[in-house]
Amino acid sequence: MNFLRILAILLLVCTHLSAQELNFTVIINSDRARTMETNVFQDMKSNFEQFLNGRSWTNDQFSANERIKGNMLLTIGDMTQAGSYNATVQIQSIRPVFGTNYETMVLNFIDRNWSFDYIASQPIEFNRFSFLNNISSLLSFYAYISLGFDYDSFSLKGGDPYFEIANTIVNNAQSSTRIGWTPSNSDRRNRNALITDVYTSSVMAPIRESIYLYHRKGLDLLITNPEEAYANIVAALKLVAEANQIQPNSILTIAFMDAKSEEVSNILKRAPMEIRTEAVALLLKIDPTNAKRYNDILKG
Repeated sequence: MNFLRILAILLLVCTHLSAQELNFTVIINSDRARTMETNVFQDMKSNFEQFLNGRSWTNDQFSANERIKGNMLLTIGDMTQAGSYNATVQIQSIRPVFGTNYETMVLNFIDRNWSFDYIASQPIEFNRFSFLNNISSLLSFYAYISLGFDYDSFSLKGGDPYFEIANTIVNNAQSSTRIGWTPSNSDRRNRNALITDVYTSSVMAPIRESIYLYHRKGLDLLITNPEEAYANIVAALKLVAEANQIQPNSILTIAFMDAKSEEVSNILKRAPMEIRTEAVALLLKIDPTNAKRYNDILKG
């Protein structure tokens, strides 16, 4: 009996540790889709969530409470024909802050041009080495992008293996005629622009470092060592400003500020005045559109 109990516990632990890496919620806004067959969107939600959350994307083991939280917000636009959709996709990934019950948004990116064909209840097939369809390629691309950002937030350039796979997905998808996979002068919010900034651009490399500094050396230390934490948050902003000066308004800079603008403003209001003054000067250079928010930091 004791042996059976121990075996059951070991099996339970192994099952617990083999939980998948992602815990994403898919939210679909289909108000603009002119169709009476709304059940397809519930099926789409379940199918997309199963694809993202039901497979292993890495060789690492994640316990259930370590899974990376995120949201995929789909806004369905016009239907070009039955079963063919145009959509805007917003990807958000979230990570806990050490020693607190606070969660921080690591990635907040809007992809404005996704076209795909969907048949209800049809399994979504994926092969990382070739382009099969525009659903599995996009979902897997953002799965690896989310993993890359999360790993970057815990170790310097820790996301490289996942960004490399995301880059391969983009390269493979360029054989298709679908928009968003190739460079575009008219649309910088696409997959090609994002992976170029994240993985292949030396100019944008400082932002990769800033993701680590801001999260692991900044937010994670706020409770135990606030002085060092604030200094590292400012150092992270300096790196973003450095990249932005060379290549203004890059999509990676925009994505970073979309995730951090409100948060960094709230955090810095509690910092010493010299930290606030330095940080505000940097923020105004990086993201002048939110000048009022950043100037309010000085008011405490």
